[in-house]
Amino acid sequence: MSKTIKFAAIVAATAAIGAVSISTANAASTPTITVATEGTYAPFTYHNAKNVLTGYDIDVFKAVAAKAGYKVVFKETTWDGIFAGLTAKRWDAIANEVTIRADRQALYDITSPYTVSNYVVLTKSSDNRVSKVQDINGLTAAQSATSSFHDLAVSYGATIQDVPGFTESIALLQLGRVDVTLNDSLAAADYIANNRDAGIKVAATFGDPSKQGFVFRKNSGYLKKFNLALAALKKDGTIAKIGKKYFGRDVSK
Repeated sequence: MSKTIKFAAIVAATAAIGAVSISTANAASTPTITVATEGTYAPFTYHNAKNVLTGYDIDVFKAVAAKAGYKVVFKETTWDGIFAGLTAKRWDAIANEVTIRADRQALYDITSPYTVSNYVVLTKSSDNRVSKVQDINGLTAAQSATSSFHDLAVSYGATIQDVPGFTESIALLQLGRVDVTLNDSLAAADYIANNRDAGIKVAATFGDPSKQGFVFRKNSGYLKKFNLALAALKKDGTIAKIGKKYFGRDVSK
């Protein structure tokens, strides 16, 4: 090998090592954000056929976090423990279709909406007692204790059967152990579309559109970065594209 070729090879090898070192350093310096999610609430957060955590909320949070400069680690938990875990600093954020409410905004930092949907009442297909939400008065509803749907069911006079999540609500409804369950219109539509023999229907749609955001502890430093990243991804069509993947349309507005 000539001296010129040998020198060029050394330079190339040195450059390659330098590139790897820089890449490794950049990866090591990227901060990690730990995010709580249920993993049982399709199509927002669930496990696919390969048992990989996926869903609309998962994809949106990953995209927003990457834009904001963070790596993401998801931790699965039950809905009723999700806020307590945030307060206890077991995770840094929540990505689980959290409805934006004044009482929650007083306690936590919540981003601008990434989902806009409606409230629905689900019943068995054979049950014709409910045509409007007021009809749930005196009926038994399966709801997660700390959810907005729980509070709504109580406000309309339902008796509550506490459950961990949507999956358990549907199971009790199918068994006839409860009369109704209140939930999100997008989750309900996805469930019915993928379980046409489940014997479940949307009996009523009600209320103003609900808006969902990602949640952080108060003054944790994440809110501004994530709102800016979310706004940028709404503008460039990324969020709309993720919505179309799961729902066939943009559900962020």
